[in-house]
Amino acid sequence: MADSSFDVVANVNRQEVDNALNQAKKELAQRFDFKNTGTSIDWSGDSVTIVSKTDKRAEAALDVFKEKLVRRKVSLKALETSDPRPAGGGTYRIECTFIQGIPEEKAKTLAKTIRQSKLKVQAQVQGDQLRVSGKNKDDLQKAIALLKENDQGLPLQFTNYR
Repeated sequence: MADSSFDVVANVNRQEVDNALNQAKKELAQRFDFKNTGTSIDWSGDSVTIVSKTDKRAEAALDVFKEKLVRRKVSLKALETSDPRPAGGGTYRIECTFIQGIPEEKAKTLAKTIRQSKLKVQAQVQGDQLRVSGKNKDDLQKAIALLKENDQGLPLQFTNYR
């Protein structure tokens, strides 16, 4: 009988992030407390930029964006934000980036966690993902539960289960 396996990845659905961004942009345009504050939220390359006249309004816009991400079922563990920094023209800027892939050192830590669990599965780091394989599907289920407990602050997803 062939080994069963699954992949552990840490990616976000770019379309869902885009939908959340558009919903947040629409709410910022309509809400009274954001009128005349110069608050905007837009893509800038692979990151999202929030700009406002005050740092408090920028943080409030970030909260609106986070709320929309949660409603679209995008894990906030994937979101990395900067503190409000002064930008040109008396405005403040917050940069938001999203984790794409598992960093190598965290992948090694996850693989080590699986090895130390004494489950009869093997874990290999393959680029920015982790492949876990074993003969017994019950052991793979236990490995998934173990990884969910020790997620290293990453939005782990389990794909290609076969």
